[in-house]
Amino acid sequence: MKNLSPALQAHLDDGTTTLSWCWRISRSDGMALGFTDHDRALTFDGTDFEPESGFAASEIRAGSDLAVDAQDATGVLTSDRITETDILDGHWDNAAVELWRVNWADTSQRVLLRRGAVGQIRRGRMAFVAEVRSLAHVLGQTVGRTFQAGCDARLGDARCGIDLENAIYKGTGAVTDLLRDRAFMASGLAGFDAGWFTSGTLTWTSGANAGRVTEVLAHGLADAIATMTLLEAPVLPIAEGDSFIARAGCDKRIATCNAKFANV
Repeated sequence: MKNLSPALQAHLDDGTTTLSWCWRISRSDGMALGFTDHDRALTFDGTDFEPESGFAASEIRAGSDLAVDAQDATGVLTSDRITETDILDGHWDNAAVELWRVNWADTSQRVLLRRGAVGQIRRGRMAFVAEVRSLAHVLGQTVGRTFQAGCDARLGDARCGIDLENAIYKGTGAVTDLLRDRAFMASGLAGFDAGWFTSGTLTWTSGANAGRVTEVLAHGLADAIATMTLLEAPVLPIAEGDSFIARAGCDKRIATCNAKFANV
């Protein structure tokens, strides 16, 4: 049961209400954004709640057990606060969400109805649909180690023991020719055997994708020119001359740990 302030309770009891929904989303990068279904901007708790161009929510589904309750929120990609690039970069992933019921005529009269987190985001050409999960979703996450046939360590972590900043496992290159949206030829990696960076990571250091990290699906080498195929196409197009840092990959086999990393 929610405890309402006397002023808000009196407003509800009056029968003629001026209520709106407000969402506050705290993104993974620390930015807090506010949206409302009211037709003008509202402000409270240091957050400006933008009208119309933010979220429009579906019905709220909630239960009394520990099942993960969910709600869908639809938004328009043309909003200058919700960009497709931010979505693809993961800034909205697991962002904290607060849902408020607010008297838009007096925003001091409000009540926090729900807390949750942004889950799956489905993207269309002109709009996206973001799933807002209840806090119960945290209880369904695996915590701790997973014991399985393959290695459960992450390459470069404390249990793995490999320093990926070592020059043996890191190379700097630049795009020399584009093959398709996620494959290209590159200079600078002639000193590494073919496959050295397969299953590794690639960090863009210049170009439109500078700062972004992606996974390497395959690494080939012919006549001192490397061929890099990424697991997914970057958020923005690759261009000739874009530079990057590639880090070695691991296929989680004990033979690879012995031969390539000597850490077993």
